[in-house]
Amino acid sequence: MFGLGTYSGTNPIAYAVSLVITLLIIAIFVRAILSWFNMDPRNPLIEALNAITEPILEPIRRFMPHLGIDLSPMIAIILLSVIQSAISSKFG
Repeated sequence: MFGLGTYSGTNPIAYAVSLVITLLIIAIFVRAILSWFNMDPRNPLIEALNAITEPILEPIRRFMPHLGIDLSPMIAIILLSVIQSAISSKFG
């Protein structure tokens, strides 16, 4: 789905990093979808998603202009996909 492919056993570290990136992409996507709903910020699921994704999204928000809509999840997913693609082409 996100370029993870099948594990051929050639480089388990590259596979593990790719798996972590895929999980981060999914977490960012879920957080973006859930932001459309009025959820309790003290909800354990929301707190967990914020704890996982905020270290990635917050630095992107600092450098992006305020356009009235938060595009940081989209930028983060694009950046993570580029990193994942580079890792899989280099080590895969």
